[in-house]
Amino acid sequence: MSDVAVAPGRPLTLGGYQVWPPVVLAPMAGITNVGFRRLCREQGGGIYVCEMITTRALVERNPKTLHMIAFGDDEKPRSLQLYGTDPEITAAAVRIIVERDLADHIDLNFGCPVPKVTRRGGGAALPWRRRLFARLVRAAVDAAAPAGVPVTVKMRKGIDDDHLTYVEAGLAAQEAGVAAVALHGRTAAQRYSGTADWDAIATLKQALDVPVLGNGDIWEADDALRMVAHTGVDGVVVGRGCLGRPWLFADLEAAFDGRSERRLPTLGEVSVTMRRHAELLVDQFVAAARNPTRGERDGCADFRKHVAWYLKGFPVGGELRRSLAMIESLAQLDDLLGKLDPTEPFPVTALGQPRGRTNSPGKVFLPDGWLASRDDDAVPEGAEMDDSGG
Repeated sequence: MSDVAVAPGRPLTLGGYQVWPPVVLAPMAGITNVGFRRLCREQGGGIYVCEMITTRALVERNPKTLHMIAFGDDEKPRSLQLYGTDPEITAAAVRIIVERDLADHIDLNFGCPVPKVTRRGGGAALPWRRRLFARLVRAAVDAAAPAGVPVTVKMRKGIDDDHLTYVEAGLAAQEAGVAAVALHGRTAAQRYSGTADWDAIATLKQALDVPVLGNGDIWEADDALRMVAHTGVDGVVVGRGCLGRPWLFADLEAAFDGRSERRLPTLGEVSVTMRRHAELLVDQFVAAARNPTRGERDGCADFRKHVAWYLKGFPVGGELRRSLAMIESLAQLDDLLGKLDPTEPFPVTALGQPRGRTNSPGKVFLPDGWLASRDDDAVPEGAEMDDSGG
């Protein structure tokens, strides 16, 4: 019996938690911190994953990493994503999570396509080495099992169209005992370009008995419904679509509830959300720094990256945009938000459009000889990373 079970119109069961709607916020470096996750949770239900944590950094008690493993008091289930390449180090990291009660759910990252990861054999490159992949996943599942902590896997289709791994890797993960598998319908070579392959997600759903979650090109709530209809998946994973639009989770909850309402906030309503977001970040950084002045400055600095996403499509002048993206205090933010036209309607032309990073397909950098043998289960030299967050 799986730790995660989803049926159409029914909640996602994650360990002892019933999660509705069956929606997961994907971990995003520098984005999915405590403040942002709370903002999204205020909009609707789901599973909200913290920024990626590297296994070696956790095992070595890296201070920055330990600081990143932070959850709100009311945040349940606490969901944490791990990146690792060494089964023994991964097992040790999972044991720390279990023994210190750091999280209620662990997701393993096999989807990262960035060169600094794949050139070491990690992320989206690792499933190609199928025996190493299976060993690593089983090590994590076995280490989490005594505490009943479910382990899931998130991956891509493969390295490129000539080196696809998703069905074989999904079956191996299922055999290792994972609770669910999430598939981003792109290869590592695609990065974030082009169109996600929902047919591949449907193929994986047909191949597995454990729940399958689909990821890729969910820009609006109705995209999630279309993905479920097209692929039969048990839930969806949302990443870039919520950038500057945390109310997407309210729309997703309405969609899965069968309700037709969707949020089209005016600029005034968006500015209220922006202020709430900045306030939550300031609260987070003040608590971490234990210094109100420094915390407010750092929280406002962290907020700056979100300004362009919130204002996308709105007729806001360049000078005001630049000023908002340079704020140093909440008072300064309040003054600038007061200059926005609160009656300006939401730009419907921005609906369904990609948000966040977009790029072109590119070469996937791999360790020398990586493609030569699929059954080599040696841990890639230098593949473990010390920095969390991605």
